[in-house]
Amino acid sequence: MASEHLEAAAESWHKFSLEEQLGNIGSEVSRAIRAKEDREYYWGAISRALELFYLTINDFRWRGRLKEIVRAKELFCAAALGDHQFKTTLEDLDKYFTYFALLARVQKLK
Repeated sequence: MASEHLEAAAESWHKFSLEEQLGNIGSEVSRAIRAKEDREYYWGAISRALELFYLTINDFRWRGRLKEIVRAKELFCAAALGDHQFKTTLEDLDKYFTYFALLARVQKLK
């Protein structure tokens, strides 16, 4: 995402609930999983996920959840780089983020 696109995204990003934000990060995790054979697409999805993580971390509404969000980012980075230190894979994280996307969808239907 170019800098101007990131700034534009930041404005709307802060309108999303935490569940929506994490669900959108999960979308990029899913894209990365599907693109493991296409290096450019894989790293594009990884990069977008990191940008979304940073937007979420900088959202002051989630200060009480910051430890969890930063830990998820740490696990994501390790998995994306193939570091097995935490024994967490992108597939594990995809499952984690899917629950947030489902919860966000249910909340929208109410």
